[in-house]
Amino acid sequence: MLPRSRARLLVSTLARPSLRQHVCALHTSPRRLAEQQPPFSTVNDAEIAHFSRLSALWWDERGEFALLHKMNAHRMRFIREKLLSDRPPDAPSRALAGLDALDVGCGGGILSEATQSLARLGASTLAVDASAENVHIASRHAAADARLADALAFRCASVEELVREPRRFDVVCSMEVVEHVDNPAAFVRACAELVRPGGHLFLSTVARTPLAYLLTIVAAERLLRLVEPGTHTFSKYINPDELVGFFAKPLVPGARPWISRTYAHGLPTRTEAEVRGIVYVPWRGDWVLAPRATTPWSSQVNYLFWVRRPYDS
Repeated sequence: MLPRSRARLLVSTLARPSLRQHVCALHTSPRRLAEQQPPFSTVNDAEIAHFSRLSALWWDERGEFALLHKMNAHRMRFIREKLLSDRPPDAPSRALAGLDALDVGCGGGILSEATQSLARLGASTLAVDASAENVHIASRHAAADARLADALAFRCASVEELVREPRRFDVVCSMEVVEHVDNPAAFVRACAELVRPGGHLFLSTVARTPLAYLLTIVAAERLLRLVEPGTHTFSKYINPDELVGFFAKPLVPGARPWISRTYAHGLPTRTEAEVRGIVYVPWRGDWVLAPRATTPWSSQVNYLFWVRRPYDS
C-alpha cells in the first residue's frame, strides 16, 4: 500500500481542475498510428539514450524495471494461451517448442530469458534492441545459465535492419516498445513483415486516455517515482482501436487485410484480433490479466494485442 503522505499527495494532485482540463485536452489529440514522412528509421535516439543510461538496472527486480518484472508472467500467460490454442493435443508440453521467436526491443531480456520466457518455454529466440548497452546487459545475464546457450541469441539491431534480411519468425513480440519509437505505423508494419505466414504477432503498449496519463505519467513518474521521469510521452501512446484498424486494412497494396474484426464471443478466430487489458492492482503489488469480458474498460491503460498473419498474405 502507498504511504499516507504519498496517497494524499496523489489524490490532491489528481483533483486539481487545471490537471483535469489538461488531461481532457490531451485526450482529443489526433490518432497517431498513421504513416509519417521520412526519415524511415523508427529508432528515436533520445529514447535509446534514456534506456541506455538505465541499462544496468534491468535485472534489479525491485528497482526501475520492477513493474516489468511483475508484468512478465502475465504477458507470457497471454502468449502461451494464444499459442497452445493453435497447437495439436499431442504437441510438446512447452508451448513454444519448435518455434522461432523474435523479441523486438528486448531491453535487458526479461521477455526472452526470465523464469517464464520465450526461450525457457522452448522457442529458438532472437532478441534484438537498438541500444548496445541493453544488449550487453542482456547477453551477460543470459550467459550465466548454460541451458540458454542454444536457445537464445542477442543482437544490437533495429527492426528495419531485420526486415532487409530473409529470416522470418513464427512468433514476433514487441512489448512496451511501440510507445517509444518514431513513426509507430512503420514500426508495426516492420514487425508484421517479420512474421511468417500463419505466424503470430504480440504487442503490448499503453492506451492514449486520460486515465493512462494520470497513472503512467502523473502518478508513476512524477509523484511516486516508480519509473524515471521522462520515460513516457503521452502523445506516443496508441489506442487499441488504432491497432485493430491498422490490421483491418491491407498492409501493402494488393494484400488482404490480416483481420476482419475483433473477437465477439469465445476464443478469437484466425481472422480476428484480440485486445486484453493488463491491470496493475496496487494493494496486491501485482498485475492482473483482465478477463475478456472486461476489455472495454480494462484496456484503458496497459493492454496486450494479438493478431495472426494470414497464410496467403
